Amino acid sequence: MEEIDYDRFLRIRTTGRDDSKADQFNYPYEPTPYKVLERLANSGYIAKKNLLIDYGCGKGRVDFYLSYHTRCRSVGIEYDQRIFETALSNKESAVSGRRCEFVNQPAEDYELPPEADRLYFFNPFSAEVLERVFEKVRDSLTEFPRALLLFFYYPSDEYISFLEKQEDCSIMDELSCKDIFDEEDRREKILVVSLAY
Repeated sequence: MEEIDYDRFLRIRTTGRDDSKADQFNYPYEPTPYKVLERLANSGYIAKKNLLIDYGCGKGRVDFYLSYHTRCRSVGIEYDQRIFETALSNKESAVSGRRCEFVNQPAEDYELPPEADRLYFFNPFSAEVLERVFEKVRDSLTEFPRALLLFFYYPSDEYISFLEKQEDCSIMDELSCKDIFDEEDRREKILVVSLAY
């Protein structure tokens, strides 16, 4: 299926890149390819019992797709008001809209719900912002200890460098996505990271 076909099936509109509000800290909206999401959905790391937080959710593609295919619940965090409103509009028509919520807030200000146990990142912001997000995540784990998995699609060098310096993080798995695309690209993967509490 093509990207537009997946959108039609899920009854949403998420295609296209948008860098109108991008800056040195917040990166452009670019949806995760559906074939990558299919690989993550089939990995067994996300199930109905999980609550997924999608940082920099944009128009909500990750949330709608994964909640449909794995039956998980999801919360998308988006700082850009205009793109956030598109996610809300998608929620109205999406086949899995009832399993998804969206929050219009900077990621570093978001208070993680106690039941959140899966986090998704597709390079939505700088490593400086990621560090502040990690502080919030650690605060949540201190207050409500639980197993937590983080997914990093197409991780940037700055993200990998940041993760390698975190003593409470360990890379559990690497889901290669190289075979999905024509060009050879070492970044075409999803890092599965556990965060100790």
